[in-house]
Amino acid sequence: MIVLINPSVVSALAALAGATIGGLTSVLASWLGQHAQARAHWLAQDKVRRQELYKEYIEAASKCNIHALQHDEPDIPGLVELYAKVGRMRILSSPKVVESAELIARRILDTYLVPNKTFLELRDMTNNGSIDLLREFTETCRAEFESLRAQF
Repeated sequence: MIVLINPSVVSALAALAGATIGGLTSVLASWLGQHAQARAHWLAQDKVRRQELYKEYIEAASKCNIHALQHDEPDIPGLVELYAKVGRMRILSSPKVVESAELIARRILDTYLVPNKTFLELRDMTNNGSIDLLREFTETCRAEFESLRAQF
């Protein structure tokens, strides 16, 4: 038995299939574009959050370190602030950044146990670079930002 199909039905089915495929393609392209845009926006916001946290940590660690070099009694509020920032880093940052921040905090605590430094000793430490407790941390942060840049 031979079934004859009306040519107008074939044309209508072809048009319907084309419209369906075109519509699905448009929806998929739109969704992919929005997804990529949302991801880029989230990554940019994440980077800004990290930059602000690292800036705050560097400022707090610098203050605590100078205090530790000049005093026997620890600055408890300053140390609490420092450890709170390390806690925030555990949420936002890579394990290497957290490890580096924890190491700095431990070194600051250990600094309270050594004799206080005079101004001349602080100047010598500045000249020979030993006062720069944050170099490794900042380099680790820079490496993290470079890896984030690769994700864009």
